[in-house]
Amino acid sequence: MSYQTAPVKSIGQWQLHKRLYHWVLSWAQHKYGPIVMVSIALVEPIFLPIPADLLLIAMCLGKPRKALYYGALVSIFSILGGCLAFGLGLAVGEQRVLDFFAAMPIGSDYLQTKAAQALDLYARFGFWAVAISALTPVPYMLFSWLGGFARISFGMFLLTSLVFRTLRFSSQAVLIYFLGEKAKPWIDKYFNLVCCLVIALLALLFVLSRWIAGHVLGNT
Repeated sequence: MSYQTAPVKSIGQWQLHKRLYHWVLSWAQHKYGPIVMVSIALVEPIFLPIPADLLLIAMCLGKPRKALYYGALVSIFSILGGCLAFGLGLAVGEQRVLDFFAAMPIGSDYLQTKAAQALDLYARFGFWAVAISALTPVPYMLFSWLGGFARISFGMFLLTSLVFRTLRFSSQAVLIYFLGEKAKPWIDKYFNLVCCLVIALLALLFVLSRWIAGHVLGNT
């Protein structure tokens, strides 16, 4: 399977983003593809607004028997990148981080707005904000950098990232491992919806467990 990089048209501030998108896919059949894949997984939570899923899916489709291995690698390096971004955010300082997102040449207005929304989600949902960003297309980069400012403990951030980031990448790898190329249309069409349903189900189970602990166990 080959991935051709289509000519990139000028699309204003998103032109660089589009070029990065095609550059990522161009490594799918390269012998150094796995190295580039884990490198992208590592730097995506730090400064690269291109999801690691792109190259992971392409690599898995090229070698379905290695899909589980690729999924595990991307999960590990993505979590490591998130932890690095968490520490860097605390070291740099909140205002400088927000200024950084405001000045980024790739959709600066978009990232600036999303940064403010990320802090708001942290304030309202805490643990679930990390879970949503780790599992769904919500920019994990923003939540990684801003986690410390929202008074999220590093331990909770690490645990949540470990569970949900692994779930995100491993589920894609498992689908391709068992279904091969048939998995790609399904992932493109339904994967994000399934991720959201998983989050909703886990939230429901969490609320239910708290209710049982308070009303059943509390009466024993």
